[in-house]
Amino acid sequence: LDRSLRAAPSHPLLGSGSLHASLIAGGQELSSYPERCLLNVERRTVPGETRERVEAQIQSLLDQIAATDPQFKAAMKTMMVQGPFEVSEEEAIFQTLLRQATRLPGDEPGIGGSFGWMDSALLAEAGIPTVIFGPGGAGAHAVVEWSDLAQLQRCADILVATMEEFCA
Repeated sequence: LDRSLRAAPSHPLLGSGSLHASLIAGGQELSSYPERCLLNVERRTVPGETRERVEAQIQSLLDQIAATDPQFKAAMKTMMVQGPFEVSEEEAIFQTLLRQATRLPGDEPGIGGSFGWMDSALLAEAGIPTVIFGPGGAGAHAVVEWSDLAQLQRCADILVATMEEFCA
């Protein structure tokens, strides 16, 4: 499924969704056959993909395996759904931030996409105008994560100016 998703990208910035096995657990001791195996997967989505579509894709995989192995039995349970986030470049919050970012001295901000999940999806779903913006750096969520102090200050200045204009 992951290979087929990646072979047919459906989003201009993100490409395609993905699937990977995150956690595998099973067995009770080295000398016996496991009674069961628990497999947790993460199916990252792009805008336009729904919970129902994802569940149908995974169920189809389970059905295909069961058709080739009569001893295979599986049950699927969705544990959590975090919808993808997307903001139109035409949205007022986007245009305000872009205007403020290009008004202040420094590099012009890039426009892109990311698979990292953020609170932006929840905020947008609640009807709160949302855009993702931050300073440069590297190592997000790693042991060594950093941001350049000059970029951090510029980012703060841009965010304050954006809030002042947007909320006026």
